[in-house]
Amino acid sequence: MDINRKKFKNELTTGFGTSSNTGSGRFYRKDGSANVLRRGVPFFNRFSWFHTMLSMSPLRFWLSLTGVYVGVNLLFAVVYFLIGVEHLNGTLRGASKANQFIEAFFFSAQTYTTVGYGHVSPDGIAVSSVAAFESFLGVMTLALASGIFFGRFSMPRAFLRFSSVALIAPFKEGEALMFRMVPEKNNQLTDAEVKLTLALQIKEGNRERNEFYSLPVEFNRINTLVLNWTVVHPINEDSPLHGYTVRELAEMEAEILVFVKAYDEVFANSVVARTSYTADEIIPNARFRPMYHSSGQMTVLEVDKLNDFDLLPQHHAG
Repeated sequence: MDINRKKFKNELTTGFGTSSNTGSGRFYRKDGSANVLRRGVPFFNRFSWFHTMLSMSPLRFWLSLTGVYVGVNLLFAVVYFLIGVEHLNGTLRGASKANQFIEAFFFSAQTYTTVGYGHVSPDGIAVSSVAAFESFLGVMTLALASGIFFGRFSMPRAFLRFSSVALIAPFKEGEALMFRMVPEKNNQLTDAEVKLTLALQIKEGNRERNEFYSLPVEFNRINTLVLNWTVVHPINEDSPLHGYTVRELAEMEAEILVFVKAYDEVFANSVVARTSYTADEIIPNARFRPMYHSSGQMTVLEVDKLNDFDLLPQHHAG
């Protein structure tokens, strides 16, 4: 197997270097983010918060936004409560401590959002100063939130969904590594390109290193991506995968790195998507099921069938 691998040129431009990544897992997570933890800088300096807010999932984004909103109002409610709710005109006199705190919380919410219903108003320099600062903070926060909303709404995204596994399937007179992708929204992608790289961890005595090899595909570019695209890498004598079993690939901690680039006609900009497949996510002797069919004058694309495949009889195995 070493002889077969030495036939191919080791890629040195992947950005991961050749030093072994023992125990660090995959290079790319399934969502396409790099599996890298930065240290040596303060925790909050490790992140670009603007990029973080733009790239996080919708659920995490809304939970973060709600958490900040509730947390800020709770903080100011405590301040108003400690100053004394008697300095808030319009609050119920003689109410319980819990009701007083609730009144302070909702006054804070009205001040923070600059709604100001007028039912409750500050009375005194201390509480008025706090309310003035909170309203200023609220205006700045709402402006920041508006910018983040616009950024999330307008940021070009590929909106590509990849199959959860890759297959080794019959192909022509031999077999091939296959996985597929599909646009999950109605965005128009053209001039789509794909690049595959095989990452291996090679052990020679006490020395370990990473090696990367390009995996040529049957079609590395298509004019338009409106249906599913099954990417095919023929496993023949010109393939770095030739002669290896899935178990041997697992022993070398093999990972298939996938890079996709396309042009979005609406955004008039290029979009990218990444993912990877480890040896544990490669199913031998299987074939994907069709994802689309005709219905009248239209083609129906069944996105939920992206991961559907059939195991083949053993005589199909290479």
